[in-house]
Amino acid sequence: MSSTEIFLIAMTLIFTLPYLIWRVGRTEYYAPLVVVQIITGILLGPGVLGAAFPDYYNFVFNPQVIQLLNGIAWWAVMIFVWVAGIELDLQQAWEHRRESGITAGLALGTPLLLGCLAAAALLPYPGWIGPKAMTWQFVMGVGMACAVTALPILILLMEKLDILRQPIGQRILRYASLDDIAIWAVLAVILVDWERIGRQLGFLLAFAVLAYLLRRLMQWLPERDRWYVGLIWLAVCGFGADWSGLHFMVGAFLAGAVLDSHWFDQKQMDSLRHHVLLIAMPVFFLSTGLRTNWNLGGASVFLAAGVLLLASVGGKLLGTHLAGKILHWEAGEGSLIGWLLQTKALIMIIFVNVLLDKRIISSETFTALLLMAIASTMLTVPVVSPKLKRLQSIIFRNR
Repeated sequence: MSSTEIFLIAMTLIFTLPYLIWRVGRTEYYAPLVVVQIITGILLGPGVLGAAFPDYYNFVFNPQVIQLLNGIAWWAVMIFVWVAGIELDLQQAWEHRRESGITAGLALGTPLLLGCLAAAALLPYPGWIGPKAMTWQFVMGVGMACAVTALPILILLMEKLDILRQPIGQRILRYASLDDIAIWAVLAVILVDWERIGRQLGFLLAFAVLAYLLRRLMQWLPERDRWYVGLIWLAVCGFGADWSGLHFMVGAFLAGAVLDSHWFDQKQMDSLRHHVLLIAMPVFFLSTGLRTNWNLGGASVFLAAGVLLLASVGGKLLGTHLAGKILHWEAGEGSLIGWLLQTKALIMIIFVNVLLDKRIISSETFTALLLMAIASTMLTVPVVSPKLKRLQSIIFRNR
């Protein structure tokens, strides 16, 4: 068969299998389609399909096909992160800065600390730290992976739970937005390359100047042109960040973060996010699954994933519980917010893909973190739904 035909076989698998599992299995309550797509990517990877049918796996997912899939995946996830950056609303966070700062700080700092402790516990054992990592980079990277909140997926889940436009939903978005900025800032620190520090400083300086000029241009352009110019800006920032030794995902987030959401129609923004998830992100999930590795043994990877999940979920719940004590929340309010903020899914997967690309973590650590992200996201709706029924007064109350 030609490469084109094999590529189309791979695309057929990527879109057919998760849809059938999601629709026939009726998994929506505990595993939304996005989670099923991630799980399917793992199943189609070398650890499952490759182990069971190595000849078939090597035929379909040959190096040329993987290269084509990676190109689609890179651009899809850059658009997704760019949109997430645009949708950050820091004005609301500033207006409620005491509450937002305390809650976001504890919701990020507590799981970060517990995640760092879990990472430190893995250090004595071979196979977990990446070959290019310094110890602090590995510990901080894994710790921050435990602290991540997946803002775009959180939006989708809160839409499903009918609380996105309610006061509780808007509060949670404020907390998640502040944490999102911290996550990418910490990632930039982790990726600092002292051999290319001049390039990185040059990129940041050029970015600041160009961002100022772009903002002036965007205010002058009609909306239909802002979308096109925004995508050009995305590609330029992604190139600059990658060239400087940061990562094109850092550039994608920065490209969106300097743009104001009110410059774009919200319905079109929601539609773009939806269609990127539908059309292109399944390819990213598959390419992520192809990077999983079980060489240390499935039991070790699952054990590490369990420890990291405990650090992640327990840290979020502890952090929001402490915030609730300080801010005098009602009983159960901190738990509800903590369970929503512990949602990992996409952003954490993007985050750990960057760490793997930079060889800060090993494939085994990547696999454990990926399993942790899936479990974290699958827990959200089943745990939160009954809590919402018991805490109706919290949903509609402004703070």
